[in-house]
Amino acid sequence: MRYFVITDSTDTLVGLRLAGIEGVVVREDGPARRAIQAAAEDPDTGILLISEGLAARCADLIGPMKLSGHRPLVVEIPDRHSTGRSHDSITRYIREAIGVKL
Repeated sequence: MRYFVITDSTDTLVGLRLAGIEGVVVREDGPARRAIQAAAEDPDTGILLISEGLAARCADLIGPMKLSGHRPLVVEIPDRHSTGRSHDSITRYIREAIGVKL
């Protein structure tokens, strides 16, 4: 199983490639949808990382993948242009997930 990233930011892809994660940069909805479908059909893809902006634009395709419980696991990642998260979103997420206040 491997990670695969679909993003609209070259910076995000370069950073994740430094960590050994392959992926593609797409900036339009059509190519994004094709990349999502190709990653979902690839039996080697275990975790699909997708930038928040693309996930929002392709929500009708991503939503059922998240709810199905099948591979790949879809994880939305923020990029440098994301504005939807507050400054304490990571600590709040940990607190809600495991009940530990940091």
